[in-house]
Amino acid sequence: MSITFEVFRGSKDGKIIADKTTRTLEHNEVYIETTHSGLCGTDEHFLKSGQVLGHEGVGVIRQIGRDVTNVKVGERVGFGYTHYVCGTCERCLTGWDQYCENKKEYGSHDHDLGSFSEGVVWDASCVVPIPDGYESADAAPLMCAGGTVWTVLSEYGVRSTDRVGIMGVGGLGHLAIKLAAAMGCHVVVFSSSEAKREEAFSFGASEYHVFKAGQKLTDFKPVKHLLLCGSANVDYSSLFPLMDIHGSIYPLTVDFAPSPVPMLTMNTKGARIQGSLVASRHSLRTLVQFAAEKKIVPTTMKFSMDSEGIEEAMQTLRDGKMRYRGVLVRQ
Repeated sequence: MSITFEVFRGSKDGKIIADKTTRTLEHNEVYIETTHSGLCGTDEHFLKSGQVLGHEGVGVIRQIGRDVTNVKVGERVGFGYTHYVCGTCERCLTGWDQYCENKKEYGSHDHDLGSFSEGVVWDASCVVPIPDGYESADAAPLMCAGGTVWTVLSEYGVRSTDRVGIMGVGGLGHLAIKLAAAMGCHVVVFSSSEAKREEAFSFGASEYHVFKAGQKLTDFKPVKHLLLCGSANVDYSSLFPLMDIHGSIYPLTVDFAPSPVPMLTMNTKGARIQGSLVASRHSLRTLVQFAAEKKIVPTTMKFSMDSEGIEEAMQTLRDGKMRYRGVLVRQ
């Protein structure tokens, strides 16, 4: 069965192009009518690639393919970065399915799988049920931004008794503060200015420190975990003095430039730099349940899901004026 739907692509000149695409619904696939999509900094990286953008989607299942048993037509689901996993390799079976060894190759369809769209065709195994009563506009940013920080908070030994540092109060950081606080952690926020102090405390921060590279904090109790949610340009020599013995630093933003690591300081602390980026299916599903139960919602700005609305949202993000996660809404 073939389905034609509208999508929004980037282009070489940086403009958003409305287009149509046709997909065939195959084994274990579903067609989701997109209603909401979060906006991510990664979309800026792919703006000139010609791809359909977006990977923070929420919508309603309208059609199902052969042998789909886990979801039904009419159900509301989210979908993120991972659109297919085999479900049988060791990585899938041990919960690390975002690193599936047998990812399906979509060939020319790679450009037709984004959440900036009227709809998507997705593997049914990779959709995330959205709890009743939890708004779709709030669920969309959880599919990437929320999942990125939740993976650290839920899978790397963070305990409610730990001092957890969040560096950067933005799309990732504001969610990290809310989630870590709801877990019971003592949340220590680092920002480059005083501007976001009051907001950080309203999100659940216990401490707020103005901190810049090269600065030393006096009378500071070190943190066990430090999530880097701001600029990807990291000065690790400034960060290790903030860390407790055997503490962990999690760089959650992407940069192609290398960041020097002071090995002596790191080894003296017994600290680690832990990579973590794409959330697994299990991580996303536990996140939406936790967020719904604790009534945690992202702080968002809404835009229309059309060419003009997407360009406005991306310019807002580019100008550093997004507070704090952009959400595109189909009218």
